[in-house]
Amino acid sequence: MAAMEIGSVAAQISAAARTDSVSRRVGSKVARNGSWAPPPVSQRNLAVSVRSLRTSDCDATAQVADLASSNGVAKPETSDLIQDIKFDDVVLNPRRKTKIVCTIGPSSNTREMIWKLAEAGMNVARLNMSHGDHKSHKKVIDLVKEYNAENKEGNVIAIMLDTKGPEVRSGDLPEPLMLKEGQEFSFTINRNLISENTIGVNYDDFVNDVEVGDILLVDGGMMSLAVKSKTADTVKCEVVDGGELKSRRHLNVRGKSATLPSITDKDWEDIKFGVENKVDFYAVSFVKDAEVVHELKDFLKGCNADIHVLVKIESADAIPNLQSIISASDGAMVARGDLGAELPIEDVPMLQEEIIMRCRSMEKPVIVATNMLESMIDHPTPTRAEVSDIAIAVKEGSDAIMLSGETAHGKYPLKAVRVMHTVALRTESTMSAKTTLPVSVPSTPVQALGSGEFAPRELSKMFAFHATTMANALGTPIIVFTQTGSMAVLLSHFRPSSTIFAFTDQERIKQRLVLYQGVVPVQMEFSNDAEETFSRAIEALVNGKHIKKGDYVTLVQSGVKSIWRHESTHHIQVRKV
Repeated sequence: MAAMEIGSVAAQISAAARTDSVSRRVGSKVARNGSWAPPPVSQRNLAVSVRSLRTSDCDATAQVADLASSNGVAKPETSDLIQDIKFDDVVLNPRRKTKIVCTIGPSSNTREMIWKLAEAGMNVARLNMSHGDHKSHKKVIDLVKEYNAENKEGNVIAIMLDTKGPEVRSGDLPEPLMLKEGQEFSFTINRNLISENTIGVNYDDFVNDVEVGDILLVDGGMMSLAVKSKTADTVKCEVVDGGELKSRRHLNVRGKSATLPSITDKDWEDIKFGVENKVDFYAVSFVKDAEVVHELKDFLKGCNADIHVLVKIESADAIPNLQSIISASDGAMVARGDLGAELPIEDVPMLQEEIIMRCRSMEKPVIVATNMLESMIDHPTPTRAEVSDIAIAVKEGSDAIMLSGETAHGKYPLKAVRVMHTVALRTESTMSAKTTLPVSVPSTPVQALGSGEFAPRELSKMFAFHATTMANALGTPIIVFTQTGSMAVLLSHFRPSSTIFAFTDQERIKQRLVLYQGVVPVQMEFSNDAEETFSRAIEALVNGKHIKKGDYVTLVQSGVKSIWRHESTHHIQVRKV
């Protein structure tokens, strides 16, 4: 196996020389906003980077020429310069990088359907705790874990538990009611009171939370009612937009959030259920501030539970606190249904883009959810607007896109997943063809410590950027070895054109990395000998038909936590399989 190493990059950077060496070799610059931004990489910059390769068995220039040619990029015209790299020549990634979250429900909770959803493209199975009971959810958890244990092709499905949250819902009805425009209709806190013009709600402070003139939205705006008056226990309304009112419909007040705790007593029971069954993620509903996240994380720490907390941004109160909420969390979900009910719907697209950008800048995964293929609950093909919606979420940099009712109770769950997979893959192919440079977003500044050294995390960030630059320019997949997931996350942050194969010996890390864009996690025991581990990893990818003999790969041995090393160093190689 031929190997080429970046001598200056692979070498350990001593404390005394680190600042000067890194500043010269990675060419970091301070952007106008004061944060570190990768410098523009000209063709000569790229040539210098490649020219620093060291090889022991043949001339470096010849190997670089062979490497570039075999991966469909450009050939160097001289030994000093790689010229004429054509964006259209970059090898497109045949593997979808944006992940798909599927909500499991009556249409998909059998062994056969979970297997088929996984084969169609599901990456994360979502348990919606607003429906079902612990027994039914335990069945799904066991089936997903059974799939992960039996699957021999390396596909991994993570499990997300989505809390019900402090939802305000209407009561049960013996049969649906038809509400007509102009009709008088009332909601009461007397939960058992039902008539043609009155129904109960499950929230005792409902009357106190609404005011005359407020607009009540049913099911995120499928119906709307204007509040005309209220008594001690009843809110009297006039129907603005009518429709069919069914049991347990979700109620919102436009522009307001209910004065309920974000984590209810039921949620705590569901969270404990998740701890017992070792789910991978919590999606916490109606988070209004960072204190809720800290409270949950403290609880999980006390339980010794390694479960990541994703915040659902879906309430009006959350918007002023976005930065602190996302910072406290492990990722976020743009829950557009309730967000568009509590805020003007025309604000939702801009908020979606902002939330994605904030998560990207903090290197945290973000999911875009709600109504992505809503029409496919009842129809076998999507609307063209829904197709565009998926493409926009992918282009904006979302790590994952989510199906709710489409797979939970829809008529065409498999077709919905296939549509989402196909649209995301097609969109990604156009993005990969446009540039060989890493995709980045403004982030925190990379600054030297008082001693003149860079913080290990900041060094890792710079090396992730340059590993991505190399892999994109040469058209190679990236192989990274990690025990914490840190470097795989950083590489995902820069959105390389090809797949990131993240090898880890930790099962929890493998499950967690499933959610990150472009990352394919592989669990494998690490040998005490680094070379043996590298060889076994490449052999596993060849056997799995992810790569083939003669391909080149970019191999990254890097990160804050050292593997096979005495200290944190960074090592990048390009190897021929």
